[in-house]
Amino acid sequence: MCAPMAVATRRSRDADEGKDMTLTITKAVFREMLVVARKAAPLEACGLLAGTGERATKCYALTNIDASPEHFSMKPEEQFAAVKDMRQAGLKMIAIWHSHPATPPRMSAEDLRLAFTPDVAYVILSLAAAPPEMGAYTVRDAAPHRVDVIVADKTE
Repeated sequence: MCAPMAVATRRSRDADEGKDMTLTITKAVFREMLVVARKAAPLEACGLLAGTGERATKCYALTNIDASPEHFSMKPEEQFAAVKDMRQAGLKMIAIWHSHPATPPRMSAEDLRLAFTPDVAYVILSLAAAPPEMGAYTVRDAAPHRVDVIVADKTE
């Protein structure tokens, strides 16, 4: 799992009320995630998704400094550069994503243990099946909650 950008000290109103988001990812962003994940395999790929509302329109592929097929840590300077770029572009971080080269798209115990960032989805792109599968989750009360994911044609 990635190194936390900040320790979670707040919770979103939606998380407190038990509501989950519906995440929309543009086809271009999904294709970029897929290219990065396939290139990294058999190691896990990782990155951030940014956009507005609950629509991811930009993918930031970051270095997995663990170079592992079972877990990842993001390079901190790349994380900070991505967040700076998001702010300059008027975007917000919507999701943290990583690939599972050989396992289904569900949160592992380690993924869950290291899910520190509030108000984002955790997206897992699995290459274990053909075609690849994607799962997304929010974390409340130390438990994963499935998020609906829509892959859309347009950015609007």
